Amino acid sequence: METDPTLSPDRRKGRGAASNRTGRFERFERTGFSDGWAEEEALPPLKTEVREELAKSIITRNTSPDIPFDRSINPYRGCEHGCIYCFARPSHAYWGLSPGLDFETRLTAKPNAPALLEAELRNPRYRPRVIAIGTNTDPYQPIERDRRIMRGVLEVLQAFQHPVGIVTKGTLVERDADILGAMGQAGLARVGISVTTLDPGLARKMEPRVPSPARRLRAIEVLSRAGCEVRVMVSPIVPGLTDPEIEAILTAARDAGAVAASFVTLRLPREVSPLWRDWLEEHYPARFNRVMEKIREMHGGQDYRSDWGKRMTGTGTYAALIRARFRRASRALGLDRDLPPLRTDLFCPPPAKGDQLSLL
Repeated sequence: METDPTLSPDRRKGRGAASNRTGRFERFERTGFSDGWAEEEALPPLKTEVREELAKSIITRNTSPDIPFDRSINPYRGCEHGCIYCFARPSHAYWGLSPGLDFETRLTAKPNAPALLEAELRNPRYRPRVIAIGTNTDPYQPIERDRRIMRGVLEVLQAFQHPVGIVTKGTLVERDADILGAMGQAGLARVGISVTTLDPGLARKMEPRVPSPARRLRAIEVLSRAGCEVRVMVSPIVPGLTDPEIEAILTAARDAGAVAASFVTLRLPREVSPLWRDWLEEHYPARFNRVMEKIREMHGGQDYRSDWGKRMTGTGTYAALIRARFRRASRALGLDRDLPPLRTDLFCPPPAKGDQLSLL
């Protein structure tokens, strides 16, 4: 076993993180080592493990002043997409798992999510507002193909005529174009699709199990044709690595059918910072100093600052330059739109099984 927390490339093939360091809530650090009694054998590549959890509730509330929604749903914990920059990685540490490779390989599915959602929406005290999905981990990551939890959640929302906003990198969203198209035409659904780069090589390294940029652009086209408005999310913009592509990404997304655009710059909270540094040193060592210098410039000399209203875009000259370029390109392409809010006035719980039907 390796004494270095960085796993060999063969063991982590197709994964984003290079290591599986112990989470910050653990009292002891676990490190593999060889005891010298037998010849070391090559360990097999890491496989994805999925554990099922019967959740007690499914709608999560938040009061963050710089987030435009107050409730969300996460059908899964952890994400097989393996994006090295994912700001949700530190949440895995709370469960005694590593924000590194555990986040990509040790996943939790919530199969009772649709049933819980229906029960919560039927509560007489419930008041509808847009439910956001995909704001922590991706609901259309690979395991959704067989689990179909997200599909079940959408079926409930459609039955209740409840508004939903979805964020994803997964092209499996095309499977649900029938529901999203109908809800979109009724003003009940909108999808944001993240396109970080148009370079398939860079995307494969940075987002190892995410569909290619070209496939994500195709998903924008499919949903748009079905009747669901799509916002392209240039997220995250990595200074010194992907920021030269801002205008090209927006143009390609507009041509695919996107009607609006937004962006977030790279965020490196808690354990994400060392994971990102390891990745950058391994894949782009010649750019390491330039990229990290720009990141720190945008966060007051630190790898990351979590100040409300500033954490998503950063501050300083370089951050201002990125904002100006994004706004100029969005305006030129007609993507600088404030889309109308999704409708809440259509919310209507359908009759439950066994309910007495109305005579009117």
